[in-house]
Amino acid sequence: MDEKELIQKAKKGDTLALSKLLQQNYSFLVKYLLKVTLHPQIAEDLTQETMMKSIEKIQLYNGESKFSSWLITIATNLYIDQQRRKKREKSWQEQALRKMKWQASNMNEEWADVLDVLATINEEIRMPIVLKHYYGYSYKEIGKMMGIAEGTVKSRVSNGLKSIRKELSEHER
Repeated sequence: MDEKELIQKAKKGDTLALSKLLQQNYSFLVKYLLKVTLHPQIAEDLTQETMMKSIEKIQLYNGESKFSSWLITIATNLYIDQQRRKKREKSWQEQALRKMKWQASNMNEEWADVLDVLATINEEIRMPIVLKHYYGYSYKEIGKMMGIAEGTVKSRVSNGLKSIRKELSEHER
């Protein structure tokens, strides 16, 4: 069965035809997204999202371009949207950090430098530190919240604090 026949059947609700059509284009799409994202996990996730979106929107495929081109358009739009979200999130984090630093300086607190260092630490390490030392959660509670083992939380907090102390001592020099 050629691609046009598969598309026609898929539009009529033939899930086997749709499945075959998507399988034929899967590796092509993953390779494209690998080149665009330069990150295998993101490429794989976006490929999955693209496949889901194409299943939902198969009726909108008009045949003016190759099916693979239609999939690339969907994938590209999803990637652009993802990048915009990341940019907004980063902007929001920067604004929140500025606000926290302003509040800290107005309250004569000496932790504005700590906030600077926390902002540079990976989120997976920053979260358990904040939950433990600013909110008082136990290692066990943090582990449940983050879906990781209690020992992993302890390790991240310990290593993160060492990193913060090292950065702060370098700032004081």
